[in-house]
Amino acid sequence: MLNNLKEIQAAYDSRDLVALDALATPTYRMINRRKDFRSALMLSCNNIDHLTKIESVEADCIILNLEDGVSKEDKPFGLVLCAIFLSYYKKCDKKLVVRVNALNEGGFEEIAYLNQFMPDAIRVPKIKNPKEVESVYALLDEKTELHLSIETKEAWNNLALLKVDKRVTTFYLGILDLFADMNLPQSLINIDNPTMTYILSHFLITCKTIDVKAVSFVYQEFKKLDEFERWISLEKIMGYDSKGCISPEQAKLVNKKFADEEREIMRAKTIIKLFELKREEGMTGFEDDEYGYIDEPIYKGALALLNKNKQE
Repeated sequence: MLNNLKEIQAAYDSRDLVALDALATPTYRMINRRKDFRSALMLSCNNIDHLTKIESVEADCIILNLEDGVSKEDKPFGLVLCAIFLSYYKKCDKKLVVRVNALNEGGFEEIAYLNQFMPDAIRVPKIKNPKEVESVYALLDEKTELHLSIETKEAWNNLALLKVDKRVTTFYLGILDLFADMNLPQSLINIDNPTMTYILSHFLITCKTIDVKAVSFVYQEFKKLDEFERWISLEKIMGYDSKGCISPEQAKLVNKKFADEEREIMRAKTIIKLFELKREEGMTGFEDDEYGYIDEPIYKGALALLNKNKQE
């Protein structure tokens, strides 16, 4: 852990932003480019206790949050604390993503400041259209990925157009803000509601068609783990492999449920072996007693599953 943690805490407690900023040293970081993360855990940048748990929590991706939950008065302190901890983690097996404020609420300035501390990705909330996304590139360091929160009706309407560059790699479904912007009651966020099934399906398939990672919404009732697990099960069946989290227990469940089971991996290995043997004999479509009809699309699906697990 940071050797000067007590000094950092003292500067924060005394509300001495100048002293705190002096402890933030720009640095070169090794960018974590993994795209196979399952759990995306939100940690508040103004909470030093949260930031010191980055290494210990069981999450693949850490969202260093400067937006919701951080008061206006505390945002400057959270920004500097974020920079300090990024500098400390020059190499991290967890993807470190900074969720800045909306572009017209300080987001541009935060991105410009954070460039010198090299986060793995910047996540921009309240995005609306491709023009706004393009405006971020005037500031964003070329090594940094751009992630977008889909939480406005305009963003939903422009979903397939928001990948304006290959560095736009990930979309997060911000369900509460999206419902509010569409004047839909939050009571509709129910696992049995067909509106939710449509939203999840449309979001996932659109992301897949533009080669963007789709991260499902944060379930706010973090103590209701049984209900949370039901959502994960539904989303896995639909094709999701990642979900936002607000507690370490949620992150553990996401990692467990979205992990491909051993029998799925063994099935993929067998299909690959069978297909490649038959292909040598000139056949690319055949019936197997155990796995049914196997052809090239089935083979490619098995390869994709195996490659994903190799990356992990």
